[in-house]
Amino acid sequence: MTSLAAILPHLEQRFETQRLVFWHDTACEYTAELDALDLGEVTTLHVKNNEYAIKHRVLHTDPTSKFLIYRAGEVPVGVGNWLLDLELAFGAFTADRTALVREDLGLEGPQIDKVIRDHEKFFRATKRMQALKALLSTDDNADRLRAKMCAVLLGQQEHSMLELTRTLLIENARHDMTKYATLVDYGLDGFHWDGAARIYGYTSDQPSVDDFVLWMFRQAANGFTSEVPGDLRNIQLDFASLRNDRRSTTALATLAQRASESLGYADSIEDAQLDDLVDNDLFEDVERKIISLLAQAINERTLNARDVSETIRARQSSIWVDRYRELYTALGAASDLLSELSTAQFTIASFDDGLDRYRKQWFRIDQLYRQFHFAARVTENAGPLEALRDQVEKQYANRYLYELGNSWQQHVDTVQDWRSATLRPQAKFFTDHVEPIIRKGNRKAVVIVSDALRYEIADELRSLIRQEDRFDAEIDAMLGVLPSYTQLGMAALLPHKTIAHSPNGDPVLVDGHRSDGTANRNKALSSVGGFAIQAEEVLSMPRGELRELYGAHQVLYVYHDRIDAIGDKASTERQVFEAANDALRDLVDLIKRLTNANATNILVTADHGFLYQDTALADASYLSTKPQGNDLVVVNRRYVLGRGLKDDPAFRTFEPEQVGLSSDLELQIPKSIHRLKLSGAGSRFVHGGATLQEIVVPVVTVNKKRKSDIRPVNVEVLPETNKITTGQLVVKLFQSEPVSEKVQPRTLRAGIYVGETLISNQPELIFDQPSDDKRDRYQSARMLLSQDANEYNNRTVEFRLEEQIPNTTQWHVYQSAQYLLKRSFTSDFDF
Repeated sequence: MTSLAAILPHLEQRFETQRLVFWHDTACEYTAELDALDLGEVTTLHVKNNEYAIKHRVLHTDPTSKFLIYRAGEVPVGVGNWLLDLELAFGAFTADRTALVREDLGLEGPQIDKVIRDHEKFFRATKRMQALKALLSTDDNADRLRAKMCAVLLGQQEHSMLELTRTLLIENARHDMTKYATLVDYGLDGFHWDGAARIYGYTSDQPSVDDFVLWMFRQAANGFTSEVPGDLRNIQLDFASLRNDRRSTTALATLAQRASESLGYADSIEDAQLDDLVDNDLFEDVERKIISLLAQAINERTLNARDVSETIRARQSSIWVDRYRELYTALGAASDLLSELSTAQFTIASFDDGLDRYRKQWFRIDQLYRQFHFAARVTENAGPLEALRDQVEKQYANRYLYELGNSWQQHVDTVQDWRSATLRPQAKFFTDHVEPIIRKGNRKAVVIVSDALRYEIADELRSLIRQEDRFDAEIDAMLGVLPSYTQLGMAALLPHKTIAHSPNGDPVLVDGHRSDGTANRNKALSSVGGFAIQAEEVLSMPRGELRELYGAHQVLYVYHDRIDAIGDKASTERQVFEAANDALRDLVDLIKRLTNANATNILVTADHGFLYQDTALADASYLSTKPQGNDLVVVNRRYVLGRGLKDDPAFRTFEPEQVGLSSDLELQIPKSIHRLKLSGAGSRFVHGGATLQEIVVPVVTVNKKRKSDIRPVNVEVLPETNKITTGQLVVKLFQSEPVSEKVQPRTLRAGIYVGETLISNQPELIFDQPSDDKRDRYQSARMLLSQDANEYNNRTVEFRLEEQIPNTTQWHVYQSAQYLLKRSFTSDFDF
């Protein structure tokens, strides 16, 4: 028996829209309590053989008042019921709980009554009823009602099998069963597993979330193949959604690791080949296996650099790739480096030829070496790189540094004066690069001097700058001073007429004045309206203050020291490539800050480059002889300054005027890449000598444009048919141009729709191919139709490429194509 308190709201609801309410209480359960019912202005009338009187009162005597007309016992049938016409007009109320709930839900039908009776406990709570009613539609059947009841219990707004499954899997990944236990408590677990059997094909004598997870991953590992074609299509599509949707990606990764262990998946791919795995990202074991196979193939030279690059590109869409990006970067750099060295010939026709070939070609080997080591040092999974690291070191040190150094030294030995027809001298930097800017009216110049910014690092900086919207950058080179060390290189960049060493070597004098330190450099710059400042000050300076500083001076020199500060110390020299990465980040930040302060002409340069190899140097890398002379003023690992220096075949000796210096100190450089063996100082990171890595000094010119110049790459849909006749559709797509610094990769998702209803999988596609060859820029979207597609046969459907709107969860249509869905279902869902 339902209490009057529970009945009252239903009666009040009736009276909100009608004047008369007829209550049939066939069991006479409420006769004694009826007088206690408080309905406000509603008058209660009892039917006791007084039908005519009641009818007269409510229709004639009091036609505007509200009445509750209560009849206890059986209701006469047909014409025996004198109130039948009114009851038909206003409807009859019953206090039966099932009927009350059904009425409250706004649903009809005996199957709805069965759901209410079977799950009576669910409908006791007002809060659950309110949540359920918010999800219901008037045409919901019993199955949809139960599904929405499940959604309420799981705290969901959506009742699809996909969303219910997503919630249960996310919970299971946390080793939690609270929500699933709620389904069990309210008797809806059986309904859920019946749905999983009907929709997904999952059956079990003892179904559970754990069992379902293992079943799902087993089907995925088997490619969702089935004896009944298409029988597993829905789980295949929903599995892809579960893995790729950010709401459940982390949970599915956790579940995948558990499933992999349970299935012994790592053992099953022990003998797999790279081609068998490259398109598989089901388990993290695959990622590790691919990396292991790649490292081995690169080390043994059984895979060319192009194929390595394509394999790495293919893995960028793997759900596991974030954990291995640095590792893939290291593999790609090692592959390219070893490939370059396998065919490189370090023959040099002349002094100028060597300079030209280094800045156009050979610098790339130094760049790849740095990128390999940096990535290898920052990855948490460097194990697969050990054998490859040895190979890289061997090839870089012996095949590159040694051979190139010896070849280049032959031309260093023959030059009389340290000058080139190919590269302008570093000492002419101000005249060649700064003066042309400030000579033109009120134009200003900013010079960023980054200590030890080697040419190959500056080339990467150029690329990073160009990737920024509205920024452009070009790189040139200068012939660095000898010896190639900080004090002399910094002095050469200042405006001057003469450069000289002081009698004791340092400090270096510019026009007779000291050039070390910010204060002395300010004095040297004052003649051209210039000002010197440290990069740290610029990076911490408010925008308004930086604008004032820039506006107050014709030339601004910003001194940045990240690479040399780390590399020049024996305790930290092995961190020099990390320092280079930090320097790149600093310099991009500096450039942005300066352009925001209205700077329009920015030059980035360096005092010198450097030599570096990560492994300890062999004894053969050190000179066995020591410098000799009347007065050894400075003895460094890579240069000697002094008076009356004794000639020795191990050194190249220069008089000061040969290297453009106005002093009496002679210069000796250890030949090729050799170092002097000195105690204390580091030996891996050195500079001061005459190798190409030390003396090809970069000049990066930066400009900012007024209009945006970055855009995503264009993609075209190339339909090969206008009909879909099977359970899948392969759509050819074409990336119409290579990606570059200004043409950036594009990520799209594909889907087949009827209106806004998705009837296929929804794969994510990345268009990031840098190749100039059109054949490399094709890819295909393999679309699998869901079983729901059956309902739309002989109708036009739409293939869409969609792109996410930045900073939102919304998508817009990028391109589309129309197809006629026309399939024979006798052979449906074929693969």
